[in-house]
Amino acid sequence: MDGLEVGQRARVRAVDGRGSMTVRLLEMGFVPGVEVALIKRAPLGDPLELRLRGYHVSLRKAEARLISIEAFADNEVQP
Repeated sequence: MDGLEVGQRARVRAVDGRGSMTVRLLEMGFVPGVEVALIKRAPLGDPLELRLRGYHVSLRKAEARLISIEAFADNEVQP
């Protein structure tokens, strides 16, 4: 998620790692193929506010690093 700018969209490729946080991210909807958008970063960069499946979720940067993404080719910043 580090490569995304506010307003950009990407597709989840995979959730890396093992353990309870990986399971929790999958339960929250971060599954391969789903579209996510970076809505906002907190002033110090942590946490991130993301939109997926019609709802907003906040993740710490450490949690977001477990999610591999693929940015859309036409990835213009959306308002």
